Amino acid sequence: MKHLRIRARLTLLYGALFLVGGALLLTLTYFLVQQNIHQRNSSTTALPPEVKSALGTQQQALFQLVEQLQQRQQAIERDTLDTLLTQGSIALGLLTVIGVGFGWLMAERALRPVGRITEAARRVAGGHLRERIALAGPKDEIKELADTFDSMLERLDQAFDSQRRFAANASHELRTPITINRTLIEVALGRPDPPPEVVQLGETLLAVNARHERLIDGLLTLVASEQELTVHDRVDLADVARHVVAGRGDVEADLGPAPVTGDPVLLERVVQNLVDNAVTYNVPDGRVWLSTGRSGGVVRLVVENTGPVIPQYEIPGLFEPFRRLRSRTGSARGTGLGLSIVRSVAVAHGGAADAEPRAGGGLRVTVTLPAQN
Repeated sequence: MKHLRIRARLTLLYGALFLVGGALLLTLTYFLVQQNIHQRNSSTTALPPEVKSALGTQQQALFQLVEQLQQRQQAIERDTLDTLLTQGSIALGLLTVIGVGFGWLMAERALRPVGRITEAARRVAGGHLRERIALAGPKDEIKELADTFDSMLERLDQAFDSQRRFAANASHELRTPITINRTLIEVALGRPDPPPEVVQLGETLLAVNARHERLIDGLLTLVASEQELTVHDRVDLADVARHVVAGRGDVEADLGPAPVTGDPVLLERVVQNLVDNAVTYNVPDGRVWLSTGRSGGVVRLVVENTGPVIPQYEIPGLFEPFRRLRSRTGSARGTGLGLSIVRSVAVAHGGAADAEPRAGGGLRVTVTLPAQN
């Protein structure tokens, strides 16, 4: 019973209540009819034997005929009670089956608003915070639940919008001084015969400045990927991957057709981040594999490398912003946003991004997206 869906449980409850109610009604009817028959029989009493012996032969024959008629009437009444019980039970069974059918339909109708709430919650879980249930109908408990859910979604949408605007504005505000710093450093290094100390300091500052620029670009991309897509172009991930790895000899590519619909810039960033991560966090003389392909209605992009061994329990943390494994080679050069952007873009396109450690070391990241029809 616990494993049944709520519609099935309601249907069984309706059927059980109908069966119990019908059984009680049939039992009550049976006893009332039986009592009525007993009362009628008790009003007709048989003659005492001494009275019969005093009567004449013809009168005795007449009374014997009356007694036979009474016995036949009693037999008919017993048959009537048996028929009432048998036919009533059959009718109760048929009506119970019909009641279960109507209960199934009524349960579906009663749970239809709950289905709408579930569908809206599923769309919200996919990243569409602007979804609303807007349930119409009487102001009952289900409508109150739907209105409360809509109010919660409204507050969540406003909170996420405020967070995205803050991240975008902060990134834009930080980009200007960082660009000015890079220009001043390049001008200082461009002077004739700068001291070696100035050159070393300038190169260090340029490297730090470049990392900050990558961080800001990553934040802007992350903010853009968390918003609703406005571009829905036809994109082949194989072409995107071929463009990303063009001229690189450190990536082995097996690119099959992988048509999707989405934002080409964000999808290119996904491939670029995965390839850069696989190359950066690899062992010396390691290998990197990139593959694309389509399987039914799903497109897969897989990138894996022969990097160091990564425990399974640390895999979920790799997709969180600013999370890096300090034990991985090259982690100091990363921003901690690469895989966060990958998952965010994949979710925005209706897909998912997952990772798993490779046997012997390394990481395999798989991005699945809905294939274009």
